[in-house]
Amino acid sequence: MGGTQTIRTRKDGRGGLGTTLSGIAVAVGFVLFLGGFVWGAVVYQPYTVPTDSMVPTVQPGDRVLAQRIDGGEVRRGDVVVFTDTVWSNAPMVKRVVAVGGDTVSCCGQGGRLTVNGEPLDEPYLDREGDSAAAAAGTKQFEVKVPEGNLFLMGDRRGASLDSRSHLEDAGQGTVPRSAVSARVDALAWPSVKMLDRPQVFAALPGGISAPGPLRLQVTAIVAGAALVVLGGAYGPVARLLGRGRGRAGTGGR
Repeated sequence: MGGTQTIRTRKDGRGGLGTTLSGIAVAVGFVLFLGGFVWGAVVYQPYTVPTDSMVPTVQPGDRVLAQRIDGGEVRRGDVVVFTDTVWSNAPMVKRVVAVGGDTVSCCGQGGRLTVNGEPLDEPYLDREGDSAAAAAGTKQFEVKVPEGNLFLMGDRRGASLDSRSHLEDAGQGTVPRSAVSARVDALAWPSVKMLDRPQVFAALPGGISAPGPLRLQVTAIVAGAALVVLGGAYGPVARLLGRGRGRAGTGGR
């Protein structure tokens, strides 16, 4: 009888290599799942965007995930979170269209914004909600961005209070890099999607910023959850299969 019981124990999944591997899968899964969440909480911060100045990229009331970065990491095309007391005491979200050393002007051929004399074909602009003139920006200007500063604009040019609204200030509407606290990488609620880096700026000196680690963090969380579920399910499934085989063997006798 003792020998028979030992065989059943191995068959129903309560011992042997399968149980060991399922336990390892559960342990690794928990590490990946919790590690992904902790990593995400350290690197990213959620913000709610209250205005429509970044439509269609970000809708009013959208919850976004922004990677905590140093202002020195900002590149053209980034959607950033910044606080500048000249603009507002609250965090604001705008797109970087020019960096220190650039000359940004409005408007060039076809009403397009130009950076260093090159007209930009900006695919993220709100061309439906804005009129053609508003999308291009009706205010004529030319600004040489001071080193260490950024020129910021909203994607809905006709409704955005941005660097154009502060052209008469000392910095001609530019904001110090040190004012930037984060870069928006994704929409979290109610839409869920990653924000692409606009390729229109890729050929300019400095290029565009590299993607943040959010995809890797999500992958770790999903993979961890899958391992926990699969590892935890192994024992019950193996026991059911073992009982089925046991009944079949008894009927054969």
